[in-house]
Amino acid sequence: MRRYILLFLFSILYIFPFYYMILVALRPEVLSFSMNILPKNLTLENFERIFKYHSFGRYFLNSLIVSFSGAFFSTLFAFLCAYAFAKEDFPLKNFLYNIFVSTLLVPGILFMIPQFLIVVYLGWLNTFWGLVVPHLANVFGFIFLTEYIKKIPDDLIHSALIDGASKFLIIFKIIFPLSLPMLLTIFLLSFQFHWNNFLWQLLVTTKSNMFTIPVGLASLSSMYQEYYGAKMSGATLSILPIVILFLIFQRYFIQGIIRGGLKF
Repeated sequence: MRRYILLFLFSILYIFPFYYMILVALRPEVLSFSMNILPKNLTLENFERIFKYHSFGRYFLNSLIVSFSGAFFSTLFAFLCAYAFAKEDFPLKNFLYNIFVSTLLVPGILFMIPQFLIVVYLGWLNTFWGLVVPHLANVFGFIFLTEYIKKIPDDLIHSALIDGASKFLIIFKIIFPLSLPMLLTIFLLSFQFHWNNFLWQLLVTTKSNMFTIPVGLASLSSMYQEYYGAKMSGATLSILPIVILFLIFQRYFIQGIIRGGLKF
């Protein structure tokens, strides 16, 4: 019984911030700091404000483009590199693999300055290229997939080669379906990273038509006032894609985490 009481209390602890965010989003701006946690005087004026005065629809579309393209291509590149390192032989393979692993020990913030200088040099400020390309190298996903693909029996590949299958067919007809839970896990984690990324997107965008949701929400203020209700309404809408994706791919996500943990 105590276990269920603790679970209930922890559930309330995790759910309450989301409840309060939605409550503030549905309140009039003047009641944003009201201590009453019961839903009263609910209105949609904050949602109307972010679409009518702050181009939230544009921020949402930009975030979808950046997150989906970033997650798709980083997962694809990680998968192809992982196959090469797991199933092919080439010079310096182990040395290069150790180099990739060692980059995980370097804080990501240290890459930001050289990446920013490269983006400026290429003229990619305020472009989707500048928002997406610098984060396409997903080393964590590459290592995660490499260790998983190594466990796929080589006999499957040898049988396919004897039957005349090309490398392309082996990768996308045999390895890809067997790695699908892991690929969806990497895709979801990468999508979430791009969706929530704030600092990089703030650095490379100066025009409001290129703002993503995190940067757009930070700009929802004037010289004299912070629009907390509008920010909470934007934050409420911003969690919807993550929740929908997780609900759709929940089964594969859990399988991917379990299989990845077991393989390591």
